[in-house]
Amino acid sequence: MINLTINGKEITAPDGSTILEAARLNGIDIPTLCYDKAVEIYGACGLCVVEAEGIPKLLRSCSAKCTEGMVINTESKRVIQSRKIAMELLMSAHDGDCVAPCQLNCPAHTDCQGYVGMIANGEYGSALKIIKNKIPLPASIGRVCPHPCEKACRRKNVDEPINIARLKAFAADMDLNSDSYIPECKESSGKKVAVIGGGPAGLSAAYYLAVMGHEVAVYDMMDKMGGMLRYGIPQYRLPKDVLDREIAIIEKTGVKLINNAKLGRDFTIESLKAQNDAVIVAVGAWKSSSMRVQGEDLDGVYGGIDFLRAVIQGNAPDTGDRVAVCGGGNTAMDACRTAVRLGAKEVYVIYRRTRNEMPADELEINETEEEGVVYRFLTNPLSFNGENGRVKSITLQIMELGEPDASGRRRPVPVEGMTEEIAVDSVILAIGQKLVQNDVGELTLNDRGNIQADPDFFTTSVEGVFAIGDATNKGASIAIEAIGEADRCAKAVDAYLNGQALDTRVPYISKRDEDTIDYSDRKKAPRINPDVLAPEIRNRSFDEVSLGFTAEQAKKEADRCLECGCREYYRCRLLNVAQRYDIRPERWAGEMPQKYTRDENAFIERNAAKCILCGLCVRSCREVMNINALGLMGRGFTTQPSAAFALPLDQTACNNCGLCVQLCPTGALTEKSALSKQVPLDERYTEERVEIDGQKACVLVSRYDGKVLRVIPNDDISRNANLTREQLFDKINNR
Repeated sequence: MINLTINGKEITAPDGSTILEAARLNGIDIPTLCYDKAVEIYGACGLCVVEAEGIPKLLRSCSAKCTEGMVINTESKRVIQSRKIAMELLMSAHDGDCVAPCQLNCPAHTDCQGYVGMIANGEYGSALKIIKNKIPLPASIGRVCPHPCEKACRRKNVDEPINIARLKAFAADMDLNSDSYIPECKESSGKKVAVIGGGPAGLSAAYYLAVMGHEVAVYDMMDKMGGMLRYGIPQYRLPKDVLDREIAIIEKTGVKLINNAKLGRDFTIESLKAQNDAVIVAVGAWKSSSMRVQGEDLDGVYGGIDFLRAVIQGNAPDTGDRVAVCGGGNTAMDACRTAVRLGAKEVYVIYRRTRNEMPADELEINETEEEGVVYRFLTNPLSFNGENGRVKSITLQIMELGEPDASGRRRPVPVEGMTEEIAVDSVILAIGQKLVQNDVGELTLNDRGNIQADPDFFTTSVEGVFAIGDATNKGASIAIEAIGEADRCAKAVDAYLNGQALDTRVPYISKRDEDTIDYSDRKKAPRINPDVLAPEIRNRSFDEVSLGFTAEQAKKEADRCLECGCREYYRCRLLNVAQRYDIRPERWAGEMPQKYTRDENAFIERNAAKCILCGLCVRSCREVMNINALGLMGRGFTTQPSAAFALPLDQTACNNCGLCVQLCPTGALTEKSALSKQVPLDERYTEERVEIDGQKACVLVSRYDGKVLRVIPNDDISRNANLTREQLFDKINNR
C-alpha cells in the first residue's frame, strides 16, 4: 500500500493503482466517460484529468499511476476549465435530444413521451404514475388543458400532433375507474403548511408537500374545492364528479380541506403564519377584466368568469335570445357555448383579429361553429348602447391587421370611419381576469397589481410566505402553468422548512437542430380524436361533449409517437457530467461530423449521431466478447463506430449480449424491450480470484455460462510470469 493525498484527504491505495482507481476506492468521484474495468485503458474523453503537485501538465487519472506521497487536486480551477472544454467539444458533436420537445414545452415539464409510450404498451398504471409525478389532477387537466405540449410535438411535421392531453385524460380515467393510485408519503416531518386557495395551484402544492411528509391544510372561500376548474370551466368540458374524485385522492394523502373560509374575513396571512411553519398564497384571479368601453356598466353586460361561475352555481342570468361574447380565448369559447346551452338563438363572438390569430383551441372553435355560433372577425366594441339601463346593441369598430406586436400576432388597427351596429340582449366580456387586490393587502404588489413573488423561490415580502398561480407576477394563465409553479414552490418550501439551500439552476440538456431532422421515412397516420356528442344533442344539455378514448383508440394514437427524447435520459453518463459544469457547446458549433442515422436489429438500436467516440462499444466487443462486430471507421472528425464492413447489425457476428449498450455513456446504443429485460452490466459478471499454474489473477466471470470474459489488467499477474494474460485467459476458459 502507498500513501497519497487527494483533495486534502490523506488516503492509502494498493501499489500500482491508477489515480482513478485510488480515488474510487476512497469514495472520491472523478468523472470519466471512456473508462471501464472490463476493458483496456483508452483515455479518449479527457474528462478524468487531475492536477498533481510538482507535475506541470494535467494527468489523465485513468492511466496515471499513483506514487508514494503524491498530492492530487481533482477539482482545481485548471482541472475544471479543462473538463469544461472537453465537455463542450463532446457535446458540440453530440446530435440528440435529451428530452422530447413536448416535455420541454409543458409548463409542468410532464414526461409526455414516457406516459404516451406506456399507454402504447397497454401499461396504464405506469402511465398514470408518470403523470402524477407532475400533475395531481390529470383527469381534469387532460380535459381542459390547451396542451402547449402538442404545439411542440414533432409529429406535426409528419401529419398531426399526438393527442397528448386526451391520452392523459384516458390514463387518469382508467385509474379513477379502478383502485386509484395514491402515492406513498414520507414519514411526518412535524412541519405544518397552510395553503390559501383550493384551485389547481393550491391543491397541487398541498399534494406535493403532503407526499414530502408535511402536514398541510388548504383554506378556500368557496363551498367546494377546485377553484377555476370548478367555477370557471363548464360542466360539458369538465364534469364536476371527475374533479371531485381527483380532489378526494389528494385528501387521502392527508391534506386537510377547509371550505367557506375567506382570507381577510375569517383569517389573515399573519394569523395563519403564526400557526404554521410556512404559508402558500394561491388565491387565484377572480375578477373579470374590464374593456373600458362606454356602457360596460349596463344591465346585461357580464364578466366572462362571473357569468360562468353563476351558471355553474345554478344562478344562470337571463341572457335573452341574442348574446355577444367579446374575446378570442378559451374562456370566450366556454361562454359562447354555455350561452347556446342556455337557449340563446343567436350567439356572436366579437374578435378584433382573424381566426388565424385566435388563441383559443382549434377544436373548441370548430365545435362552437358546429353548435351555431357566428364569428364577427376584425371587429371591436366601440360602445355598448342601452335603453332603460339595459344593453340593447353594440357599436362595432371595423378593424384591419397591421404590423406584428410583441406577441408576434399582427396588431389590429381601426379602419377610420367604418363601424356597424348589432342588436343584442346581453354581452359577455371574456377578455381576461385579475386578482382581487383587497384580499392580499398584507403582501407587496407589483406594477401590474399582482403579488410580487420571486420567480425561482416564490418568496414574497413576508418571511415564510410564498405565492403562486394567477395572483402573482404576470397574472392569470393556464392551469398547467399554475400546477408547474406549485411543483417548484413545494420544493422551495420543503427546502425552507428543512433549512436547506435550493438549487434553481436550469440543468443542461442536448437539443437537436430542428432544421436538420428528416421525416421522409415516417409513415403517415392520421390523428385520432375521441368521439363527441352530435351538435344537435350537445347544444341542448351540459353533458360532457367528449366521449373519451377507448383502449384501442388510445393505444393506436399513442403508437404514433416519434419518441424524440432519449430513452437513456435517466442513466446517461454524458448528461450527468455535462450538468456538473456550466458548459457552452455552441462556442464550438460547426457541421456535425456524424449524421443522425439508425441501425438496429431485434435487440439493439444504434445511432451514430449521439456517439462521442469513447470507444467502449468497440473495445468491449473485441476485448471482452472476442467478436469484433463493431469497429471504428474513418479518420479525424469523420470517425464513427460502424458494424463490420458497414453491414447492418443483424448481418454481423453480434450475439446481442448487450454489453456495448450497457457501457455506452450517451444513448448512441440503446436496448429494445426484449434486451432491457435482461440483467444490468454489474449483474452480468462476477469478479473472481483464480490461480493457474501457480499464477494468480482476477477475472470477470459470466453469470450466464460461467465463462471468463476478461482477465483484469494491473492485478496480481507477475511481471516474470510464464503466462501472458492471453494465455492465462485461454487456460482458465479451458480448465
